[in-house]
Amino acid sequence: MARRYDSSTTTFSPEGRLHQVEYAIEAINNAGTSVGILAKDGVVMASEKKITSGLLAKARTSEKTYKLCPHATCSVAGLTADANILIDQARLRAARYAYQYQEPIPLESLVEHVCNYKQAYTQYGGLRPFGVAFLFAGYDEAHGFQLYQSDPSGNYSGWKATVIGANNQAGKSLLKTEYGVSKKKDGDDEMKTEDDVPALTDAVIEMPDVAEACRLAVKVLNKTMDGAVASAEKLELFTMSLDEDGNCVHKILTEEEAKAVIAEVEAESASAGDT
Repeated sequence: MARRYDSSTTTFSPEGRLHQVEYAIEAINNAGTSVGILAKDGVVMASEKKITSGLLAKARTSEKTYKLCPHATCSVAGLTADANILIDQARLRAARYAYQYQEPIPLESLVEHVCNYKQAYTQYGGLRPFGVAFLFAGYDEAHGFQLYQSDPSGNYSGWKATVIGANNQAGKSLLKTEYGVSKKKDGDDEMKTEDDVPALTDAVIEMPDVAEACRLAVKVLNKTMDGAVASAEKLELFTMSLDEDGNCVHKILTEEEAKAVIAEVEAESASAGDT
């Protein structure tokens, strides 16, 4: 029965499913992993760099992280060629908004524009869905630092920490236990996580700082990379923070800086094992 419907993007199956959209979402699960973590003083994104051949020339720019405008960046999991089309759309929208209104575009408006473009490719005949998922990180004065995730269907949602790409469920499970630890209250004997408290509010969440978020991102990649140990050559760490003038600073850590973060994670794991 499914074969009658899985070749069309615009036709629902009797079960109410759009098979081509589901296949596009499934394709993301075979892509390199990307992690996004919201910190109290910025946003951290970490990506797995898959090296297909040692003969390839080293890329001059990042193939996983792209700057959209001065206050927004995205990380990609999926088909890079598809991502380039959507990245161009996002940059064009941000530039037009800034020209028309003389102020930066709100991050959610930018995300919504890209997702509307993606959704159109699931509704009109002769088109196929974009085989790419995004993590959007950015800052605006109204809502501060933000992190969004979008998939090929055009859906998007805001997150404090999330994972896209291969083995994303394993990464999310680790984030549930490592991120969002509440502050220890008077009279409490131990720390509690979101799973322990049914209605945990932002008031008791102790968000990590950028340095802690970088270490957590490396831990997640260690968990999701198929048996491989995270190394500076196999991952990319990106941070967004504000400078003294309130401007967004986009930074991709150098290999030396990434090695230092990885060494801190290994030392922390070793000390935890000793205890």
